[in-house]
This record gives sequence, structure tokens and C-alpha cells, in this order.
Amino acid sequence: MSSFGQGKKRGSGANNDDVGIMARLSRAVSNSPITDATKRAANDAAYVSKKLLKSTGKAAWFAGTTFLILVVPLIIEMDREQQFNELELQQRSLLGSSPPLSPPK
Repeated sequence: MSSFGQGKKRGSGANNDDVGIMARLSRAVSNSPITDATKRAANDAAYVSKKLLKSTGKAAWFAGTTFLILVVPLIIEMDREQQFNELELQQRSLLGSSPPLSPPK
């Protein structure tokens, strides 16, 4: 005899079988080694991303403060020098002397 026709009747018990199948399938998927490996890989990626973001923030802070302390005063001084040179050139042209062709070195 075959067991083909010996299944349960469809009716009130069919929903219980579906829930049981879904629960077993869900349990089988959550307990599989592939799922465990995927979870470990996701946790490792999150850990590395967090560390990278933290170190990138530290590097950005270091670069920003270094720029403010060293480069901004240099830019301000270069701008003052250029304004001084333009003022000197303007005064020379007002006094009648010809401006130099190239700036002195």
C-alpha cells in the first residue's frame, strides 16, 4: 500500500500543519551553517566599519586642526603680503615712477 492517500483531511487541522511547516522551515533556516556564517560575516563587517569610521573621524579631526593651526595663518600672511605689494605698486604709479616688470626675488 502506498501512503499517498493517507494524508490528513483538509479542514481545521490544515492551518496547524502550515504553521508547523513554517515553524520547521524557519527553524531549519535559522539553524543552518550558512546562516551562522552570514551572521558572523555581518557582525565582522559591522565591527570593521565601526572601527574604520572611528579612525576616519580621528584622522579628520587631526587634519582639520592641523590645517587651522598651520595653514590658515600662512594664507592670511600671504594675503597681507600681496595687498602690501599692490599698495606699493599703486603708490609708485601715483608718484610717477615706472613699476618694475618682474617682482624682485
